[in-house]
Amino acid sequence: MEVLLSTTATTTGSSSALLATTFRRGGGRLLLRPRLGSTPRRAALTARASAEPLEVCAKASVTVSGRLGDCPFTQRVLLTIEEKHLPYDIKLVDLTNKPDWFLKISPEGKVPIVKLEEQWVADSDVITQAIEEKYPEPSLATPPEKASIGSKIFSTFIGFLKSKDPSDGTEQALLSELTSFNSYLKDNGPFINGETVSSADLSLGPKLYHMEIALGHFKNWSVPDSLPHVQNYMKTIFAMDSFVNTRALQEDVIAGWRPKVMG
Repeated sequence: MEVLLSTTATTTGSSSALLATTFRRGGGRLLLRPRLGSTPRRAALTARASAEPLEVCAKASVTVSGRLGDCPFTQRVLLTIEEKHLPYDIKLVDLTNKPDWFLKISPEGKVPIVKLEEQWVADSDVITQAIEEKYPEPSLATPPEKASIGSKIFSTFIGFLKSKDPSDGTEQALLSELTSFNSYLKDNGPFINGETVSSADLSLGPKLYHMEIALGHFKNWSVPDSLPHVQNYMKTIFAMDSFVNTRALQEDVIAGWRPKVMG
């Protein structure tokens, strides 16, 4: 599904000046509600879906009006919310021209920021941990000994992406991290915590998505076939409904990395 933001049929009133800034389409709030399966927790999930949605401030697309932008940390938060089957509103923010209402709740002007217990909370690590504690089912907890698996891939990807010297070792550094991750998945996969998706996957997945698009565009590079478990992991994560619902447009990912490549 390519459309990221679906609308409800019912118009909801704004309870504050902040809510009035929520992007609206078709007379309703941009409210994403979960797909509920036939499980023993269906009643609880139904009640959760009808609850007041979480408010999430996110980067707006720079290429298409009304679309989610390219922040992998925001996608991590949205993935967590979706996998927890929670309803939420997205407030799209133009980070090149930050509105006053946004700077009041996020003085540093950064996203993501989520309203939890009437408090605006920043930082994807803090937000996702708070959501896990408040909504422990279904569990997305990653055992501490597995939480850092694949954690160096993003930084080595950035080093290679920004590199202008083919012999500086940045490509090999990335390949080394991906090879290590491939070996781990071979013995422990298909996900970082085994058979089920956990918070570590929801953090790494958006970063791998950026890696695939940015390196493919700027360096004509892709994960080699010698790393099949990494390739399969990426395909599986990218195909999840929650991922499709929250992913950025490829054009936005490219536009987001362009200054770092060209600078």
